[in-house]
Amino acid sequence: MISWRSRMALVPKKLVFLVFCILSLQGFSQSYNVKIMTWNLLNYPSSTNITGDTTERNPHYRDVVHYVNPDILVTQENATSGSYAMFFNNVMNNGTSLYSAGTFINGYDTDNAIYYLTSLFHFISNTPIHTALRDINEFKLVHLLTNDTLRIYSCHLKAGSGPPNDALRNAEADSLRKHTNALPAGTDFIMCGDFNTYSDTEACYVTLLHDNLMDDGNFVDPINLTGVWNYYPYRSYHTQSTRTRSFGNGSTGGMDDRFDLIIFSNAINSPGGSEYVPGSQKPIGNDGNHFNDSINQQPNTAVPVYLANALHYSSDHLPVVANFLFSSTTGIESQQNSITSWNIYPNPGNGQFTISYNLNRTAFVDVQIIDITGKMIKQICHQQQSVGHFEIKNTLPEALMPGIYFIRILADQYSENKKLIILN
Repeated sequence: MISWRSRMALVPKKLVFLVFCILSLQGFSQSYNVKIMTWNLLNYPSSTNITGDTTERNPHYRDVVHYVNPDILVTQENATSGSYAMFFNNVMNNGTSLYSAGTFINGYDTDNAIYYLTSLFHFISNTPIHTALRDINEFKLVHLLTNDTLRIYSCHLKAGSGPPNDALRNAEADSLRKHTNALPAGTDFIMCGDFNTYSDTEACYVTLLHDNLMDDGNFVDPINLTGVWNYYPYRSYHTQSTRTRSFGNGSTGGMDDRFDLIIFSNAINSPGGSEYVPGSQKPIGNDGNHFNDSINQQPNTAVPVYLANALHYSSDHLPVVANFLFSSTTGIESQQNSITSWNIYPNPGNGQFTISYNLNRTAFVDVQIIDITGKMIKQICHQQQSVGHFEIKNTLPEALMPGIYFIRILADQYSENKKLIILN
């Protein structure tokens, strides 16, 4: 077997020097794929059958979450003040500790919740946007690998067809547009949830997508279906109903409505920064062959039998997923001055090292070891810290080979990488 030092000897010295210079002085571009999922859970937990939900629906929810493996999950129809904790403990983190839950606000009627991978995101805030009906919630997170801030708006708009319900949905949409219109141009934001809309001409949908000259608060629908949506030609986009018979208070009639959407800001629809991955939005389990039929009627060519059953018995809505790319150029130049100075020593070293830094204001600090491709291999610090001097002693995992790594430190809007060389 050729040793690491022998392999390094085979690389021309000029090429090694060039790579070192590029990585150290210019930085490198790295993109990270993030999967966002939205799901109306259907009145979770049922006030009349909490025990049944625990023993019957939770295993189905777990099957779906494990199958999709989302980086962020946003849920609607959280029915009680404790529902988000029940879902968090019994579904998202059942047997694991991968996910964190954002702050939950118990508003009028059912509510919204958010769960996210702790290794990828830091939660900042939950801001309710009050309407005459249910709250729309703004969840604000920071993507740890790029330090990009993302706003996700979760909604469950007024249900029902006809002019009175159309008007109520439009009023909810107008409340949100007043909020997004006030955001700075170029802000990354996403809206997801149960819109209960029937066509592209419905007032609330028009309000959300209308592009005003004086603001940048409109949304973009990447699927862009015209006309009325609950017809056969649009069967691949339908998200309700997963069942044709009545049970658990869910809607019936089979798959025939496109109620659940993921739409986003102009900034996400434009190159650079956070971007939507074209063609990635889809309802999980919809193979386009279940128009007016239950989702678990076999065959289902989109998902395995067990998952079709899980979708059928857990909720009357299909979850919808979409992928987004978060990109950054990492290097040694600082972006802001949350951290006035920091260093790694000894460097080069043998795998044991100390990170020292000065924090000039209270901030949430995240310190990571990343490899040359930008993949995080260890999280060293992930906590709120006050002003002061800090030293963190750490050891590189023994399984890693000698070579070049980076220490990434993030504090609010500050982000900087420094090279760490491990010799043996």
